[in-house]
This record gives sequence, C-alpha cells and structure tokens, in this order.
Amino acid sequence: MHKTRSGSILVILIISILTITSSCKYQKLLKSDDYELKLETAIKYFEKERYSRSISLLNSVLPVYRGTQKAETVNYYFAMAHYKQGDYVYASHLFVTFHQTFPRSEHAEEFFFLSAYCKYLLSPNTGRDQTPTLEAIQQFQRFINRYPQSAKVEEANNLIDELRLKLEKKAFDMAMMYYRIKNYNAAATSFKTLIVDFPDIKYREEAMFYAADSYFKFAENSIFEKQQERYELAVDAYNKFIRAYPESKFKQQADEIYRRSSSKLKEIKLSQTN
Repeated sequence: MHKTRSGSILVILIISILTITSSCKYQKLLKSDDYELKLETAIKYFEKERYSRSISLLNSVLPVYRGTQKAETVNYYFAMAHYKQGDYVYASHLFVTFHQTFPRSEHAEEFFFLSAYCKYLLSPNTGRDQTPTLEAIQQFQRFINRYPQSAKVEEANNLIDELRLKLEKKAFDMAMMYYRIKNYNAAATSFKTLIVDFPDIKYREEAMFYAADSYFKFAENSIFEKQQERYELAVDAYNKFIRAYPESKFKQQADEIYRRSSSKLKEIKLSQTN
C-alpha cells in the first residue's frame, strides 16, 4: 500500500516536471526569432490537438511568411486550428480569406465549403434570430455555384434543406404567436407571407387554414366600415384553402368560417341597400 502511494506521487511529480519543462520551452520559443522552428512546432501542436498553442505560434509567424512559398501552409493550419478549436465565426472568415488568397490551392474548395459549414454550426434554434441561418444558406449556395461538380454539392444541398426547414418553423411559430395573442391582422399577414415565401412548407395546410381563420377573426373585431373588405379576405382565403385541401382535418372549421363570413357579407350588403 505504501509503495503504491509512493509510486503514484512519483508519477505525479514526473508529469508536473515534464509539464513545467514543456511550458518553459513553449514560452521561450514563442519569444524567439526562430521562425522555422516556430512553424514546425506549431504543426506538431496542431497534430497533437493542442490548438491554442499552435495558434499562438502561427500568429507570430504569419507576417514573416506572408508572400512566401510557405504562406499557404501557415494560413492553412491557422484557419484549421481555429476551426478545430470551435471558433467558428473567425474560422469562417479565415476560410473565405484563404480561398480568396490561394484560389488554386488544393484546399480552396474544401475551405469554401467549410466557410459555409461554420455558419451552419452557428445557426441557432428557432427561438432566436436566424441571421446566421440565412448566411449559411447563402454561403452554401455560393459554394454550389462555384463548384457545381464538387462531391460536396449533395451534402451542401441537404444542409440547405435542413436550414430552410428551420426558417420555415421560425416563420410558422411567429405567425402562430400573433394568432395566440389575438393580433389577427399580423397573424393573417404572416401566414399569407409564409405560404408565398415557402410554397412547399410542411405546415402549408395549417398555415392556409389559420390565414382564413385570422382574416375572419380580424373582420369580426373590426369597425363596421372595415368589415366587408376583411370578410371578403376571409372568404378568399377559405376558397384557396379548400381547393388545396378539400379533405382537410380543418374542413369542418373552415366551412364554418365560410358560412359565417358569407352570412355577414349578406347582412352588410343588405344594410347598404337600405
């Protein structure tokens, strides 16, 4: 038992000494002017997944190798280290810059894809601002346009589809929020815009029904002078819905919207003739 404890302490001491020694060598190298050794060591750190140290060394040699034959190598590892470390915002920028600076590089196509993939990784859940999602879609589309024969095109298209589903869900949730808080004017407009912007949305049936219902409820809560126009919008939305989904699960509710809207319109027109 005593020997085991002593052995453990010895191992800890050895590891501590090696760590301190390694740290001292790293700090000394960081301050040195041996740029060749810095680059060589930075690559070794990268291969050992010690990205923070690799980035620090590469950062110190970037200006030295700018415009030289080794510039591509330095920038390659610098961008990849940030990507591997999870700094996707800066990595995306570095990938784009690399592609612009070294368009003939064997890594140019890969980095253009990764610039978009970083934005994909930054895309938040549907409850938050979807600007990164839009940026990712745009960047993937640029990649497809730039490299239409790439083996990555199928993956890029699949990721675009995934991101678009997120935008659709965000837009639908926003429209439903307006509906739930009884802001029927905003709800109707949002559902209508949703259907136009995303014609193949999986929520299309629900969106078309709630558009009709929102117009109807908006008309109900309007002043008399505005009701005719708004009930007519409800009827028009109903007709579009029932043509698209004649056997919808919402058919009974939709028919009631049409019946009541039509009845109200008859009353309004009758009052206008008297």
